[in-house]
Amino acid sequence: MTTAPVSDRSAPVLEMRSIVKTFPGVRALSDVSLTVAPGEVHAVCGENGAGKSTLMKVLSGVHPHGSYQGEILFEGTPCAFKDIRASEARGIVIIHQELALVPYLSIAENIFLGNEHATRGIISWNETLKQAAALLERVGLREHPQTRIADIGVGKQQLVEIAKALAKRVKLLILDEPTAALNDRDSAQLLRLMLELKDQGIASIIISHKLNEIAEVADSVTVLRDGRTVETLDVRAGSATEDRIIRGMVGRDLDHRFPERTPYAGDPAAEPALDIRDWTVHHPIDRQRKVVDGVSVQVRRGEIVGIAGLMGAGRTELAMSLFGRSYGYDISGTVYKDGREIRTRTVPEAVAHGIAYVTEDRKRYGLNLIDTIGRNITMSALAKVARHGVVDEHEETRVAESYRASMNIKAPTVFEQVGRLSGGNQQKVVLSKWIFAGPEVLILDEPTRGIDVGAKYEIYTVIDRLAAQGKAVLLISSELPELLGMCDRVYTMAAGRLTGEIPRAEATQEVLMRHMTRNTR
Repeated sequence: MTTAPVSDRSAPVLEMRSIVKTFPGVRALSDVSLTVAPGEVHAVCGENGAGKSTLMKVLSGVHPHGSYQGEILFEGTPCAFKDIRASEARGIVIIHQELALVPYLSIAENIFLGNEHATRGIISWNETLKQAAALLERVGLREHPQTRIADIGVGKQQLVEIAKALAKRVKLLILDEPTAALNDRDSAQLLRLMLELKDQGIASIIISHKLNEIAEVADSVTVLRDGRTVETLDVRAGSATEDRIIRGMVGRDLDHRFPERTPYAGDPAAEPALDIRDWTVHHPIDRQRKVVDGVSVQVRRGEIVGIAGLMGAGRTELAMSLFGRSYGYDISGTVYKDGREIRTRTVPEAVAHGIAYVTEDRKRYGLNLIDTIGRNITMSALAKVARHGVVDEHEETRVAESYRASMNIKAPTVFEQVGRLSGGNQQKVVLSKWIFAGPEVLILDEPTRGIDVGAKYEIYTVIDRLAAQGKAVLLISSELPELLGMCDRVYTMAAGRLTGEIPRAEATQEVLMRHMTRNTR
């Protein structure tokens, strides 16, 4: 392990020494060490599957003492946490990427859930609301403590989680991909709060793939690769450059973040593989409001076409309403495929017409997390691995193994439960599922959300390969560099309407943002 020089600090608040964690058939952590100074923001980086979340689960007691090798010292004292409550009692609180809030309880009830202000079993609601209000003010959240969690956005829910941690007298706060589902404004607010907590002497560990955020808030960065510590870098000393972090994460330089591809060179007047005309969708609850308003989009075979827009622009609503009317009310408009009008009123109907949709929420809509890799890959086209209506398990396994190899899905076998895979490998399973269905049009909604730069490159390569095979690809992304690096044309949306169509040669971040923020009224 190589360690960049770190400035003198007081005794570490946390030391993890030579941590080894093994699951059946897989060594997730091999001799990993981590040191965090008091009041420090310490980032942990690595590809999906590098062991970041596993390390934090060891620290927080999710994986109890005795299930791993190595030593944990907190405030100089050896720790043997048997569960999360034991680590929280010492002031170590973890906020997972999937927030652990009860949607139909109030903010105050969530903050003190399991930690209630009670005397002889009777909760003091006056004290609960008073303390909750104080905590909300501390994290900068202007909501009434009795507001339901279901009635606030994800960014505000993250702040509630931090308020919940503060209620437990947190000394070390662990945030696992805290901004993965947040827009730019909510992300900035959360990062500012981390710096405020740092000023109050609270140490933080942040796991993130967003290297620009790490540069903004972190003091040190520990890079993991394949379950091992590669190096720890001092951000303030200037050693933690983005290129060096990426090199440590993937074991090679990524001179080009996107694979080289030949831009679409077909006839721009050719018949589109997908031609959406005057597509309009109303909100399913507020039925007077149009979330997609008269949108027309064309994608030709071999072309990768992007859709850019800020939160609420209507990008996902467009995709889901097109794919079997999975979202929306009073949907109107026409869809043509290769010049012939088609109907996509149900998901099976859309799939039968050769349309596939890779959702932005793979865990909720894209995968069956409690089933195997093999069954997830074949579920969209079971007829291909069935005989007389019965699934041929040998053929299913053969197909799944071929995708495991070609897509570089990191798992010991195709019988591995999908829920145990890293985010990048789960996304490869989703892509494999739809590629196996043999689509001619692929709608990819945030296909690289929450995955690391190495896995992103692999997925970009798959997308390029699909376009080279003559597939029509519609790519929705919140990352403008991704759209600029991958697309032949980019449509922009704002408030449900198209605001521009920009060819590759003219597309820049500034041009896209100008169209994305255009007033459509």
